[in-house]
Amino acid sequence: MSEKYIRENRNSYVIIKSSKSYGKFQSMDDAIFARDLLVENDWDLDSIDEVQKVDDTYVITAVIDEKLHVIARFRKKPDDETIQRLIKKRMRNPNYSRYGLNITRVFDTFVIKKRIAGDDYVFGYYDSLADAEFVRNHLLENQWNINSFSQIMHDAENKNYKITEIICDRVYVLDTFTSIDEIDLDRVHEEFLTKISKHKLGLACYPHLDELTGEIPTLEERFNVKVHDDSWNLEDASDPLNDIIFTLTPWQKTVYDAVNDSTIEEIEKSLQRYRSKNFTRKIEKNLDELIEMNLISKNQEVYIKRNP
Repeated sequence: MSEKYIRENRNSYVIIKSSKSYGKFQSMDDAIFARDLLVENDWDLDSIDEVQKVDDTYVITAVIDEKLHVIARFRKKPDDETIQRLIKKRMRNPNYSRYGLNITRVFDTFVIKKRIAGDDYVFGYYDSLADAEFVRNHLLENQWNINSFSQIMHDAENKNYKITEIICDRVYVLDTFTSIDEIDLDRVHEEFLTKISKHKLGLACYPHLDELTGEIPTLEERFNVKVHDDSWNLEDASDPLNDIIFTLTPWQKTVYDAVNDSTIEEIEKSLQRYRSKNFTRKIEKNLDELIEMNLISKNQEVYIKRNP
């Protein structure tokens, strides 16, 4: 049959019959194997088993979104757990993209987005890829139903527990714990609200919390906690440090928050989302101004916050 039904497309091979695509493969060998398997099963994807025995080799296959995938080959037949783990991994990244299905990176933030009925829906913003993958994987396995999340979620693959909340139709991961006994929900909620408050006031930079800056009173009532942070007691007007902080420009506040026993290179890295013309010069100028205000000091190449 040679290469019948197989079309080469740059670095991949696509099986097409009657204008319908049955799968894309990285090698001609995989494409030929898949084509022969389809012919053998009369092009019925539903009739194809997950394990194919070919001579002395076991081939793992899967049908994902009406496309046939050749996942792995083994000399010895793998157990069911291995088979399902490999299939699940491919389901999350069938196109070999950097972050897998539905995850994109915008500067330092990972975004979960899915097109539904012609419209793009954002399901959440995350600081870490691990949190984004956990949420995406759960959504994939639960038909994108955000109500399938519980407050305390067990991440069996990574052997930890995640605190999740559904707020304004977004899935937020508040914290991660290695043991369920470590979880203190009041503390987790308090710290989460404090982060939102700091971002709102320009004392910290959490762009993924932008949408929640007007939700603090509602969330305080929902979680039955109040915003509180010993390091930033905003009600203490007699604190001279607070008086100075509130006179800073937004960019000065951002640079100040990035200082944490940091070199200029480390500060630049933490502020990559703000990169623009004369980026380094702007940071250095604001660092010099913060030193003049006695808010920070410089020890050799390291910038340090001064104690109030």
